[in-house]
Amino acid sequence: MSHYKNIINKFSKARIMVIGDVILDQYIRGSVTRISPEAPVPIVLQEESFYTPGGSANVANNLRSLGAKVTVIGRVGNDSEGGILKRELKHKGISPQGIFVDPRIPTVCKTRIMAHHQQIVRIDREKSKIAANEKVNQKIFKFIEKNIGQYDAIIVSDYGKGLITSDLVNFVCAAALKKKKIITVDPKVEHFSYYRKVTSITPNLKEAENAIRNIKITSPSARRLGIHVDKLEKDDDINLAGQELLKYLELESLLITLGEHGMRLFEKGKKPFTIKTKAKEVFDVTGAGDTVISIFTLSLTAGATKQQAADLANSAAGIVVGKLGAATVSREELLAAT
Repeated sequence: MSHYKNIINKFSKARIMVIGDVILDQYIRGSVTRISPEAPVPIVLQEESFYTPGGSANVANNLRSLGAKVTVIGRVGNDSEGGILKRELKHKGISPQGIFVDPRIPTVCKTRIMAHHQQIVRIDREKSKIAANEKVNQKIFKFIEKNIGQYDAIIVSDYGKGLITSDLVNFVCAAALKKKKIITVDPKVEHFSYYRKVTSITPNLKEAENAIRNIKITSPSARRLGIHVDKLEKDDDINLAGQELLKYLELESLLITLGEHGMRLFEKGKKPFTIKTKAKEVFDVTGAGDTVISIFTLSLTAGATKQQAADLANSAAGIVVGKLGAATVSREELLAAT
């Protein structure tokens, strides 16, 4: 459609700040022809190994693949993996100026061993949920305060690895709202209450379910939430949950991804808007949420309505789930899909 082409053509003018948990993804690919004599496990004959940006760095990679100028803010350990991640970002044209070294943690790294297009095992390396130390926090806050005015939008990509705290979110939101910037969040369940008054959050259905449960347990004021089911299986329950979360968190909009059932957009004063999935074949859902928030936010910076932004994000997600690993979508692919 011509109006989508006009929106996509403006992507290269966008400047976006991504704040969150950066991860280094490693892929080891090979083939299996026999079982180990040492244990009943397959022997993978390695054929190639490579690294890609993961976590919030994959959000930045999605944005950059569509021409946006991107800076990612996060932390890595004082280790070779941190150096590799910064190198990969530079190679893809993403500024790593906002990535700071925290010597108390290792760089979060996920190693996936693949054989015949199937994931055999995933190995994670991290120290769980260690908040940034005061020195690192000061550097991050100072960097955001100094540079936020240069960007059209801010994305908070929360993978629950310790960087995102209520203090950081409050600081970012205050700075973004003061300068009238778009701010979107890919949320972590236990942190939903942090994200009040942002432009949009983009949970999947399971995250929305768990968030409602968690909010009811931890927040006395959540008793007014009129949701009385644990599982969001019926359309009416999903609609009620979306509208209640929208109201409770005072959001401009809420985009719930529904897997093979597409997405549902909730906006203040409007009826829920359902978008059917455009995926032709689901090969790998790794990183699909990163693609959704990237294209949704990028579209808003280009002047799209929230419905148009959600539709474009849905098209992009339908492309990346047909690829291996935390993939990105190109401008040409997105144009062809709309």
